[in-house]
Amino acid sequence: MSIVKKSFGTLPCGKEADLYILTNKRGASVEITNYGGILRAINVPDRNGKIESVLLGYRDVNGYIPRVGYMGALIGRVGNRIADGKFTLDGVEYQLAKNEKGVNHLHGGDHGFDEKLWDATPLEGICEDHLILKITSADGEENYPGKLDVMVTYTFTDENELVIRYEAVSDKNTLCNLTNHSYFNLAGEGSGPIDDQIFEFNADTFTVVDKNFIPTGEQRDVTGTPFDFRQPKRIGDGFKLVETDEQLRFTGGYDHNFNINDEGLRFAVCVTDPKSGRVMNVFTDMPAVQFYAGNMLHGVNPGACGRKYEVHEGFCLETQFAPDSINHPNFPDSVLYAGEKYDFTTVFSFETDNAED
Repeated sequence: MSIVKKSFGTLPCGKEADLYILTNKRGASVEITNYGGILRAINVPDRNGKIESVLLGYRDVNGYIPRVGYMGALIGRVGNRIADGKFTLDGVEYQLAKNEKGVNHLHGGDHGFDEKLWDATPLEGICEDHLILKITSADGEENYPGKLDVMVTYTFTDENELVIRYEAVSDKNTLCNLTNHSYFNLAGEGSGPIDDQIFEFNADTFTVVDKNFIPTGEQRDVTGTPFDFRQPKRIGDGFKLVETDEQLRFTGGYDHNFNINDEGLRFAVCVTDPKSGRVMNVFTDMPAVQFYAGNMLHGVNPGACGRKYEVHEGFCLETQFAPDSINHPNFPDSVLYAGEKYDFTTVFSFETDNAED
């Protein structure tokens, strides 16, 4: 294993961003910048051994500015949406920024963790390398209570596993729902729409939303719906149902929370690309995963492939607490209590199948 550090460009504030490349014994690698904790690339082989990135991303830090779709970034203090930007904690009502169309609080507010320059510590190891990222979010930042100390550790192994461990502590009761917002395309960055990729979810229910993408409180059985991925299914078949299914119509495609069966670190999602043979298995001890199929993906800056990205050219699997969970007592609790530790892990494991279908 080895870690190489290189310049990733200069931010508008004049500070330099760094890029860390973690390479394993197989020649696969991940590329992470301390700006926003962004995953720039995951370079893994197809069935013929050709190594390509399976993430959408930009060539340098300026591609990520201004923010476009939270590409590859670490998200906090609270990932996903909070209705009207309001929540009540310990009898106090908090008003957060309504940074999604003036309606919802989204992904931490006007200036979330995706825009921070994280402190980075690379650690080379045997059979695995680590990049430790740290920030402190001040009490009152984005109007959240409590000073929140956050540490995220990216680990890349010789088995082509990317492990993300999220840790945090606060000196006051607060909200915490950290995640990563990478856009995957297992056919390779710049390869076009994901329609032919095959998805399987370990989830019997999904979270129903209204026209503003906010949960109604219902956790609906997936049976008989376009959200039933308990058996592998081509995602393009679901895209065809956007006009006939109310939930897909509200969000313009898949942008929904799936409640993962069982507890502990367990299988959550499998995605397969039949053409390249790449397979990605996702494991997590978080209660849920937000599946976003790039319905609003649009290019402002050309991606690493040299052109702007299009709708449905990448998908996100954001392990998390359900959106707006603070306002739904029947949802798993996203409150981090003072002195307690937030500690969750997600694993993205890459392999290939044996033969093209």
